[in-house]
Amino acid sequence: MPLPLNEIRDRAVRFAHDWSNASSEDAEAKSFWDGFFEVFGLSRRRVAAFEAPVRQLKDGGRTATGYIDLLWKGKLLVEHKSRGKSLERAYGQAMDYFPGLREEDLPRYVLVSDFAHFRLHDLDSGKEHDFTLAELPKHIGLFGFISGYEARTVRLQDPVNVRAAERMGVLHDELEKAGFVGHDLEVLLVRLLFCLFADDTGIFPTQSFRESGLSRVFKLAG
Repeated sequence: MPLPLNEIRDRAVRFAHDWSNASSEDAEAKSFWDGFFEVFGLSRRRVAAFEAPVRQLKDGGRTATGYIDLLWKGKLLVEHKSRGKSLERAYGQAMDYFPGLREEDLPRYVLVSDFAHFRLHDLDSGKEHDFTLAELPKHIGLFGFISGYEARTVRLQDPVNVRAAERMGVLHDELEKAGFVGHDLEVLLVRLLFCLFADDTGIFPTQSFRESGLSRVFKLAG
């Protein structure tokens, strides 16, 4: 179960206060990210690894092993710098790791930080979010993929399905007027609906549903 949003916000406030003076990547980054995941009620070690090795192509065609600061395969890549270091360079370094990752391990999100600032890149939407550590409590919604409150895209209903539903409603009313009511009517409509979806997915032999009496009955409603 996800933590309540109020609890996450309270944890973010405490986290921002506790880490307000951190500055050294080497000395403090790992503890910082362990604490960051705990803000959202998730143990970092369950999902992400520090210093994940990846093969990189260097100048002259030679290869070398690089180490990603933090990698949650398929979800998140973090590049961390000491306070005051360039986040642009951190993002460039993060993207340099991508050619060495397997397709299934490529993350959707890249997060760079220097303790005092965060920059989150959503590679699917192309959106970028910049905010300070002190502002983290106001931006917890950006990390729904960690907390479990990830937003889902609501798609408009397929117009074909809308027309089919309208026809089913007309057919229902016409059969009811003819005295075909109750449980038997509901069973018939459910079976008709099943036949429509089955035909659409190609379960029936070609044109068999269109040539059947059921198809002609359904057309009467249109």
